[in-house]
Amino acid sequence: MAGLWRAYQSLMSRYPWTVQIVTAGSLVGVGDVISQQLIERRGVAHHNMRRTAKMMSIGFFFVIKGPVIGSWYKVLDRLVVGGSRSAAMKKMLVDQLCFAPCFLAAFFCVSGAVNGLTVEDNLGKLQRDYADALISNYYLWPPVQIANFYFVPLHHRLAVVQVVAVGWNSYLTWKANKM
Repeated sequence: MAGLWRAYQSLMSRYPWTVQIVTAGSLVGVGDVISQQLIERRGVAHHNMRRTAKMMSIGFFFVIKGPVIGSWYKVLDRLVVGGSRSAAMKKMLVDQLCFAPCFLAAFFCVSGAVNGLTVEDNLGKLQRDYADALISNYYLWPPVQIANFYFVPLHHRLAVVQVVAVGWNSYLTWKANKM
């Protein structure tokens, strides 16, 4: 496992954007597989590969968790300087009050468009699902982010988020594809 981590870090240092984009798309795809198999209990025979491919494309081209979130963390470190508990709390608040609501709304709009929803249907889905998803976000991410901002060095924060995001992506893909 340590060897895989070193290889990943080596690739990240040489090709950061490429590795982050591939990682983000793959993790959204894994999240959709988990959603279809464990949450929706479709079974392998009824797995919707097209849906998984669509969700992966959102991960590759929109979510781009690596570059977007990695850059966001650098901005946060400039906005709120320091590594104290107070600074970690402030970073989490800025993250959860500014970035999370916008990112979540954009994710739902993009996934609706990719799934072929009309503008009216997409807005209706956003009105129906956004508040619930945002509340769920607030149950999961604040404690993760406080720990991430307080205990984890900047260059490893993205990895922490990506590990937690496997479960979060499962929820998001289920929510985004629930019609």
